[in-house]
Amino acid sequence: MDKDIVRLLNPALQHIKAYRVEGGQQADVKLNQNESPFDLPLWMKDAIMEEFKHESWNRYPDVLPFKGIKAYAEFLGISSESVMMSNGSNEMLYTIFLACLARGRKVVIPEPSFSLYDKLAVLLQAERVDVPMHEDLSFDVEGIIRKAQEEKAGFIVLSTPNNPTGKSLSLEEIRRILSETEAIVLVDEAYVEFSRQESALNLIEEKPNLIVLRTMSKALALAGMRIGFAVTNPQLMAEIAKPKIPFTSSRLAEITLSHVLDNYYLVDEAVDYILRERERVSEVLKKIKGLRVYESDTNFIIIKVPEANKVFSFLAGEGILVRNVSGYPLMENCLRFNMGLKEENDLLLEKLGALE
Repeated sequence: MDKDIVRLLNPALQHIKAYRVEGGQQADVKLNQNESPFDLPLWMKDAIMEEFKHESWNRYPDVLPFKGIKAYAEFLGISSESVMMSNGSNEMLYTIFLACLARGRKVVIPEPSFSLYDKLAVLLQAERVDVPMHEDLSFDVEGIIRKAQEEKAGFIVLSTPNNPTGKSLSLEEIRRILSETEAIVLVDEAYVEFSRQESALNLIEEKPNLIVLRTMSKALALAGMRIGFAVTNPQLMAEIAKPKIPFTSSRLAEITLSHVLDNYYLVDEAVDYILRERERVSEVLKKIKGLRVYESDTNFIIIKVPEANKVFSFLAGEGILVRNVSGYPLMENCLRFNMGLKEENDLLLEKLGALE
């Protein structure tokens, strides 16, 4: 691009890349984006579309998705003033980062973690304070607290269970970080339904510096519908909502959310299946020579292989798409794949077993 044009852009763009999904988003067996293997049943889709077709498509939705906010707040048993709905949790991340960071502000981010955190910090020209995970990919809680104190960081971001490592913080560890630092702490619970640990939502009334982020893309099988939520106390919510883009959530998303929450037994059944498959697949993988299997608290599993690029390409050639996460710190030669249908998981195990 013309250098005269480049100088007019945000200089932070020189340090980030556009998001891409290695290997694409189409495959016979697609296990690379941590999606649910189960779509909504047709009877529910029919009911959703029947309701949606009576909406006025020529009119804007509400400035904020008040009906969706109310539905999720009632589901959680909390006040609507503590909840904000967004067009996917990624949009909510942009909103929260805009509210909490600026040039020169410091943010503590454990590494490796969800790549969007780092990207947003760079765009906002904030100062990132990285805290490496332990060798087993678990969180360094002492390091997070120490770095936040030493650097006087005003913002800490915790993905727990963590993508891409699959590890969780305990509720007591989150409480310690909230108590022993002078920072707003964002706890991203995209995978919490699969975790062995308690949700940080249990600390909302206790800790005024806590924000919890939720997505409907994983356990609720609504990745294509783009629904996310932030939950915090009403006073903090009123502030972080100020940069929120209006009109970003459609009535279709609100209607879909309502139907899924009313039939939450389907989510429970799907989560039960995924947890069973996670255990079954992990046990089989542990018996394959040359693989290291990391314990997971999510709907995906991380394995370490001798040559990740070669195994990734081999699997892709067999019609199986996984995620090569070797580029993350501490994760050289690691692959990530979510739980699919049983026959998909069996095919993956068969192909990995053939590599012995």
